[in-house]
Amino acid sequence: WATLSLNIPDFSRYAISQRAQLVGQAAGLPPFMALFSFIGLAVTSATIVMYGSPVMDPVQLLSHMKQPAAVCISLCGLVLATLTTNIAANVVAPANAIVNLAPKAISFTAGGLITASLGLLVMPWKLMSSSGGFVNWLVAYSALLGPVVGVVMADYYLVRGRKLSIDDLYSMETTGQYWYKGGYNLAAMLAVVAGVLPCLPGLLASLGLAAPAGLLFSAVYDCAWFVGVAVSAVTYCALMQHSRRSYAENGGAPGGATA
Repeated sequence: WATLSLNIPDFSRYAISQRAQLVGQAAGLPPFMALFSFIGLAVTSATIVMYGSPVMDPVQLLSHMKQPAAVCISLCGLVLATLTTNIAANVVAPANAIVNLAPKAISFTAGGLITASLGLLVMPWKLMSSSGGFVNWLVAYSALLGPVVGVVMADYYLVRGRKLSIDDLYSMETTGQYWYKGGYNLAAMLAVVAGVLPCLPGLLASLGLAAPAGLLFSAVYDCAWFVGVAVSAVTYCALMQHSRRSYAENGGAPGGATA
């Protein structure tokens, strides 16, 4: 959920109301994720009884099936599931980010194709070569995404009190409250770095770039996402303390409509 929690605004912005997106996410995500997890566990457990050992890979499981029609239908389902999952979770956010680099020159379609090309360069099949490597990649990825989530949540809920300036969000004026210094929020950058640092020894050790981390750093790395969120949020609030008081005194975000 580390990726989807960051790019869910790419979808929720189309909701007609706050209640609509809350109900949509609450009804559409947790129940079905729990159902899919249950089906995965149940099917894998059944393969132990049927074939004598657990078969976790759906493609390998299909190789045990003898009915051609069932295999074809199942393969079509796997293709559709892979495409829809990747488009929703892994393509929309980077495609939008690439479009924002040059909106006049890059369309959303072009951004999606660039994202797909970059995805091939990463060679994801190597990540899937072993379950250990895949899990290690997820933990390493969460060590980088967690601090970003911490800054976003702290800024919206704690620093700004859930009030945003709609005009300034879409303004390139240097007087806008989101311009910060030269267009960059240095406090946010420092907070992200602070959130990554506690997990860095464990991350480097897991990648084979450093000696094995001690028990403390190993435990921190195992909870990398949560540690990153907490550390970056606290750091960001401390660095933005002056701005936080200013927003509170002004009753929210000055300079345009608020939401």
